[in-house]
Amino acid sequence: MFLRVLEIIFFLYFASHIPITLFIDLQALLPEHVYPQALKDVLHWYAAEFKDPMVVDPPFWFKSFIFCEALVQLPFFPIATYAFLKGKCRWIRTPTIIYATHVATTLIPILAHILYHNFPTAPYPGPQTMKERLTLVSVYAPYLLIPLMLLFTMLFSSAYNSSQPQSGRALQKTKKMK
Repeated sequence: MFLRVLEIIFFLYFASHIPITLFIDLQALLPEHVYPQALKDVLHWYAAEFKDPMVVDPPFWFKSFIFCEALVQLPFFPIATYAFLKGKCRWIRTPTIIYATHVATTLIPILAHILYHNFPTAPYPGPQTMKERLTLVSVYAPYLLIPLMLLFTMLFSSAYNSSQPQSGRALQKTKKMK
């Protein structure tokens, strides 16, 4: 039961990540004319509300993470969405370990940047107070926590980390008992 709850959380995470990547994150890479004004307004509202200048004026290193998101992660999102909706798809284990490790690794410098960088106050103000920094960290934190949950699930759940199917394991136990 607990595993199924995790799988539903993972399904929701990946399903929601598709539109977020396409409509918000990729605005940092694609030409401005690609997006309708309404989506550009959403991005600017978010940047102002949460004091996140990285999304409207991304440093080069941040753009490189978004490039990886577009090239590596985005094609994986629908596959993972399907696998976790279906549940207990052992074939998703290795790609999920790669994904989770990659994303968790990219979030460490992002969170450190938010917590310790001396952000400008103009033209796109960044967080200045610890409260503002922690608010922005709370926006990014799920993108660290859920990949870590994915990683631990893939590594330690018997539904995902065994190369032997569940029914085969049960059959072996029955043979040993005879």
